[in-house]
Amino acid sequence: MSHAVDFTTVSTAGLESSPVAAALAGLRANEARYFKNKYDHVFTVEPAGDAQQTVDWVHRILEEERGIVIASRPLEATAFQVENIRMAYVFYESGLSVNVMYTVDDGGKRAVGFKLSDGMEVPAELSAFKFARQKSKLAGTIRGSYFVIKGEY
Repeated sequence: MSHAVDFTTVSTAGLESSPVAAALAGLRANEARYFKNKYDHVFTVEPAGDAQQTVDWVHRILEEERGIVIASRPLEATAFQVENIRMAYVFYESGLSVNVMYTVDDGGKRAVGFKLSDGMEVPAELSAFKFARQKSKLAGTIRGSYFVIKGEY
C-alpha cells in the first residue's frame, strides 16, 4: 500500500524498525519537500516488498557499476519520472537512502546518490566514499555522496 510522504507532519510510518527511524523519516520528508517544490510532484513510497522491481533496479546498478551490495534491509521504495528524469529511491533499515537519477535522453545526467540519516554510521560497503554534510530542518544533518553512472540501465 503506497502512501504520500507528508513533509509538514513528519511520520515514521513504514520506518519503525530502523534504529534511526525519526531521522530517516526526516530525510524522507526532506526529499518529498524537494520534489513538491521543484516539480510539484507528490512523493509516494510503498513497502520494499511491494516495490521489488524498483529495489532490484537500484541494486543492479550498484552491483554492476561499483560492486556494491547494501547489507541493510530495504524498508520502502519509490520510482517515478519528473520531466525527462527517471527517479528511484530505496530507504533502508540502517538509515541509508539510495537514489538513482537517470535522465532518459542520451547524454543526460545519470547518477546514484547516497544519503545517511543523522545518527547512523557510514556502512562498510560505502566506506570508500567521502560524504559532504548538509543541514536540514526536517532531517538534522544529512551526509551525502554520489557517483556517476556509466552504463545503460
